[in-house]
Amino acid sequence: MNVYEAIRKRRDIRSYYRPDPIPDDILAKLLAAAHLAPSVGYSQPWDFIIIKDLETRRKIKELVEEERNRFTNSLDRERKSLFSNIKVEAILDTPINIAVTYDPNRFGPNILGRSTMPETSLYSAILAVGNLWLAATAEGIGVGFVSFFSKEKVKEILKIPKEIELVAYLTLGYVKEFPKIPELEEKGWNKRLKLSSLVFENSYGKSPSEDFKKLLDKVLEQLLNMT
Repeated sequence: MNVYEAIRKRRDIRSYYRPDPIPDDILAKLLAAAHLAPSVGYSQPWDFIIIKDLETRRKIKELVEEERNRFTNSLDRERKSLFSNIKVEAILDTPINIAVTYDPNRFGPNILGRSTMPETSLYSAILAVGNLWLAATAEGIGVGFVSFFSKEKVKEILKIPKEIELVAYLTLGYVKEFPKIPELEEKGWNKRLKLSSLVFENSYGKSPSEDFKKLLDKVLEQLLNMT
């Protein structure tokens, strides 16, 4: 699978999982891919917590259910109906969960390139998540990003120190298939924006030429329809 195919197939997976375990050598490859991500000042601020324990996962799933109920109550009738058909996690449906954290203090305060943009440490950890996600897709493994919970309560369950930030909570498992379109698009929650509406030239809000806008949308369509 080349990188463009992995990008096209990558989905935030909540369904479609198979019960097969992920072998240690494959899991190690995914974590190595994550660790190869670029980082500001070569700070490598990430850590990875592999979560297999069912009781730990059940506690986190309970937090998700609490947040799902709260979010449901904030929706109007139409959105509430749509949301009732959307699965938001696969914590117990997958063999492995991984929490990705970042340590803002790794290698001290004077990180090369971070002095004017301290948030680049967080961006670095997110790039590691992206690497892991694409590598997993190439291995036929689906990844789901779970965010319906209190981050501080998850940190408490996982015994993450106060000064360490939780960046992502991921569910991983082999999939029966990668859906052709994102689940939220399939369920009618949202739709993909045209690329040409998001690209500017020289300054924010200034559109590129019409020819280039047409090219952007054409290339995106070609990627989406790769076989």
